[in-house]
Amino acid sequence: MKIFTVRGGIHPEYRKDITSEKGITVLPMPATLYIPLQQHIGAPAEVLVVAGDPVKKGQMIARNQGSVSASHHAPTSGRIMEITEVAAPHPSGLPQTTIILESDGKDEWGDLPEPITDPFAVDPKAIHDRVACSGIVGMGGAAFPSAIKLNLGQQKKLEILLLNGAECEPYLTCDDRVMREHADEVVDGARIMAHALGTPRVIIGIEQNKPQAIEAMTRAASTFPNVEVVAVPVQYPMGSERHLVQAITGIETPARKLTADLGIVVHNVATARAVHHAVRFGRPLVARVVTVSGGAIRDPKNLLAPIGAKIADLVEFCGGFAARPESVVNGGPMMGQPLASLDAPVVKGTSGILALTAEEINDRPASACIRCGSCITICPCGLSPVEMSAFIRKDNLETAAKLGVMDCFSCGSCSWVCPSHIPLVHYFNYAKGMLRDQESDRRKNERIKLLAEVRVIRVEKAAEAKRAALAAKSKPAAEAAPSGAAGEAKAATEEKVNA
Repeated sequence: MKIFTVRGGIHPEYRKDITSEKGITVLPMPATLYIPLQQHIGAPAEVLVVAGDPVKKGQMIARNQGSVSASHHAPTSGRIMEITEVAAPHPSGLPQTTIILESDGKDEWGDLPEPITDPFAVDPKAIHDRVACSGIVGMGGAAFPSAIKLNLGQQKKLEILLLNGAECEPYLTCDDRVMREHADEVVDGARIMAHALGTPRVIIGIEQNKPQAIEAMTRAASTFPNVEVVAVPVQYPMGSERHLVQAITGIETPARKLTADLGIVVHNVATARAVHHAVRFGRPLVARVVTVSGGAIRDPKNLLAPIGAKIADLVEFCGGFAARPESVVNGGPMMGQPLASLDAPVVKGTSGILALTAEEINDRPASACIRCGSCITICPCGLSPVEMSAFIRKDNLETAAKLGVMDCFSCGSCSWVCPSHIPLVHYFNYAKGMLRDQESDRRKNERIKLLAEVRVIRVEKAAEAKRAALAAKSKPAAEAAPSGAAGEAKAATEEKVNA
């Protein structure tokens, strides 16, 4: 298959060799797990348990609510200790509602949904429903509820399911190991998702720096003529779904459009494996593979960790810190978020925990822009970071919006390449947040205005109806007692009759 050129991009030092040859190791079950209600894009799940409840592994403990949400399940058997506020795996470190589960050490599965023995013979809705009740979200980091994307086949004509195995972030090798060690499960999950979507083709895109994964996936896909494995160039941010689609199909996704509008739906390889387990065995998403790496980690590993394990548990199992970490990051070094505390839990979107030294971060004070244009050259979205940041610093967000700041997906390439060490991506994240708030306020004000106008109309109609009712009530009285000449004539006639 021909591979198309994608604009921009960078080639950072990948450092994947730290963990790429280390197989997936199961993290011993911690004594206590912390399961946040908000582990996904959308509304937080609704709690189904109370303190003191016994639970089994796989039991639903929080149900999805609203149109965009995901359910959560007990990662092991035990007892619900309490439901309280716990620090979120977010730079703010702010607390969020969390279910605290005490393990009983038995790790016993509860009653699970019946396996779908032939998923290719059932209605696509059955696959969608199973994925929804299993709490599966995008495991590449975005954590968008997967069932919603699997329903796109009912809304659009789709041609390709594109499985994202690029894993372009430095250090991270969790997807690489999943493809190497569980290729058959990934391919089966991809075929099941393709059936749910109604897509005739499955393409699996993997960066060329993962030759063992390419070989394993090619072997697993060899018996299925509609499944193809494609090696794509090593170029950050190739893992972005828009750029992976462009590299493989040559089609650029227009701004503010979805790849589904082009007939292509993108899912992560780990998500496909989760779908395989949900459909074939009825198992919900209760654990995931996490890369624990960085120069400050004594013994880096790829760990299969239960959802809710403290990040401190993972670090301790990897021998703790060999050096003082300058920063601990949730995710990759380019798009990951710094962690305020190691007490934060692993969630469904946690792909990596990186403890980075000062040398690895290479953080320096920002200096004046030298107008070199490097950020423009490498921007994969074709934006002008130098211009946008200049307007944002002047708080001219309207002009920054016109220049396309909302199309930035915060890959961090511009910040990485900037010789002046200007934190460009921070400016853009600030601007996007402020613009979203402004848009939210605008919609809220419009709704308030609309509601006020509707109320005025409703009050006027009520008053008009009241006036009409009063008029109708007074009309018979007027008819019963005519006035003026007609009344006098009637009275005279009545007098003559009486005489």
